Amino acid sequence: MRDLRFDLTNLWRAAARITSPEGGRALMFVSARSGEGTSSIATSFALMAASRSSRSTWLIDLDFRRNPLFKAFDEGFSKNVGRPGRAYDASLNVTPIYALSPPGPDRAEGSKLLTVHQIEGTRLLVTRFRNERLRQGQRVQLKTQPKWWSALRASTDWIIVDAPALERSAAGLAMASQMDGVVLVVRADKTSVEEVTAMRLEIEGHGGKVVGVVMNRVRADARLADRLSG
Repeated sequence: MRDLRFDLTNLWRAAARITSPEGGRALMFVSARSGEGTSSIATSFALMAASRSSRSTWLIDLDFRRNPLFKAFDEGFSKNVGRPGRAYDASLNVTPIYALSPPGPDRAEGSKLLTVHQIEGTRLLVTRFRNERLRQGQRVQLKTQPKWWSALRASTDWIIVDAPALERSAAGLAMASQMDGVVLVVRADKTSVEEVTAMRLEIEGHGGKVVGVVMNRVRADARLADRLSG
């Protein structure tokens, strides 16, 4: 992962126009294929949002199995960015955005496996799923849970969601309907127009609103070109 904040000024200006009827704004970044740079862009954007937040910004990692965003901060995501602090329960006292199968004998304990950690020196909080507490044979399935998203919106300014590539997981599709906007991340030298169109239609078919496209690695470098709609 790379710190791309210096490339995202135009993206921020466009995304800041997005509104939410419930309070905090929710924006999801997703790509069709792995290796498009989605996590770098989502994390960098979340840091920008946190620096402009009066309350906080949550960076939600939908890759529960690997927790790559927490690991990136824990290993030193950027020279000038702190490490994650202590763990706080991210259940928000409502049904969480996941379910365990089989559920296990202590359902209350199972509802508190998602934690959130404040990044030192910032108003950014990043999630982590406690895979180590799963019982042998248990699986995790994401759930839409609108009440959880509403509870989060009431307590924060920005909700930035990093979804795994659609070729690997349907997590982004599952949560698309809860977002105020979805930004598609594509490799300018790799992803075809047909793929972008198909991804847009798939997300819209699941109730999501695609607000634009970020083109990463324009001319094989790290510059970004955004095409966010108003």
